[in-house]
Amino acid sequence: MNVLVIGSGGREHALAWKLGQSPNAEKIFVAPGNAGTAIDAHNVPISISDFPALIKFAKDNDVGLTVVGPEVPLCEGIVEAFQKAGLKIFGPSAKAAQMEGSKVFCKKILRAGNVDTAQHWMYTSGEQAIEQLREINETRPDAIPLIVKANGLAGGKGAIVCNDLAEVEAAIQKIAIRKELGSAGDTFLLEEKLTGYEASVLAITDGKSIMVLPPAQDHKAAYDNDQGPNTGGMGAYCPSADMDEAMLERVLEEVLIPTVHTMKRQGVPFSGVLYAGLMVGNKGPKVIEYNVRFGDPECQPVLMRLQSDLLEIMLATVEGRLGQIDPPVWDPRPTVCVVMAADGYPNAYEKGKTISGLEKAAQIEGVKVFHAGTKLASDGTTVLTDGGRVLGVTAIADNVALAKEKAYQAVRCIRWPGAWCRKDIADKAILASMKK
Repeated sequence: MNVLVIGSGGREHALAWKLGQSPNAEKIFVAPGNAGTAIDAHNVPISISDFPALIKFAKDNDVGLTVVGPEVPLCEGIVEAFQKAGLKIFGPSAKAAQMEGSKVFCKKILRAGNVDTAQHWMYTSGEQAIEQLREINETRPDAIPLIVKANGLAGGKGAIVCNDLAEVEAAIQKIAIRKELGSAGDTFLLEEKLTGYEASVLAITDGKSIMVLPPAQDHKAAYDNDQGPNTGGMGAYCPSADMDEAMLERVLEEVLIPTVHTMKRQGVPFSGVLYAGLMVGNKGPKVIEYNVRFGDPECQPVLMRLQSDLLEIMLATVEGRLGQIDPPVWDPRPTVCVVMAADGYPNAYEKGKTISGLEKAAQIEGVKVFHAGTKLASDGTTVLTDGGRVLGVTAIADNVALAKEKAYQAVRCIRWPGAWCRKDIADKAILASMKK
């Protein structure tokens, strides 16, 4: 079977790499892909938003399954477009994808399903929100810290954690008044800042059955010790050090099952990947947000541990028979992914820097370098930077400390002007393992 993966990031490289390991996979196409997918698959120069061209390509090339990586085409209705053309596609409908595309829609589903989440307030006027906050702050300064969240898609930059009134006002100015994130900030939420530990739990569902994947731990902050602005993710490890089997079962029973059942009852059945971003405190798991696709970079360390056939799992999901296949088999060894970023990220950065050392890094046992923001130069062999998050250097080993060591050994092989990364990915997991 030929498979088409839509997207160009590290997640899509990991998906193409893992799907290509299926005995039933023939050609793996990636549209538009990057320099890494050019090695592990066949790149197709079609934009993720050009649905007619993608559909034509799928038909012309006998594509049996299309897998959508990023959230934007899902929210714009690519699943319906492919299904209307009689093509099989993995991912939720546009309405179901509003679980990520609209924070307000997500909160409504959570309330209807009695799923625990942060207390929140919705606004459409930045000036009104600031005025009310100032009044509240005079009598209840403990109402802050707060998180200001844009309602719409913002490329991972729509949530700003604020520790005092000045920071809240600045975030509201950015999102709702200056509209630096565009129409995503037309409606926004003020949300209480939850305490506990964060965890990412991904599940594949066909709307009836739920297959929970091993929990991963993302590192959103730009700099070491979780300092600096939020990013799309500076690294991840799997499994999460904090979440044991008992808590994972609670997430299934208290979060995932009621969410999937509520969406079905509301006439918005979900099929694809549900990604629950959680804060786990003294009272158990609370939903921070939902995404409707594999996380990036969480996808990389999770899929590196998968030993089962991903193509079989995805086909069963699309065909509504997920509950009829065997549970997935996972490598017991942990994985660590370190993101290498361009100078200036998550703010302005330059592209087109020559990357060296990729071959040397690839020779390290247990290491896979997933490309995110890369492209091939006109010579067809030189790899250039083409994004803010450039590479996801991922390693698997017998314990998390060794996996971290291998990942950073590979990082040290790779060079381009201005390259940088966090140095503390998975340190919390290593510390937790030492205490056991």
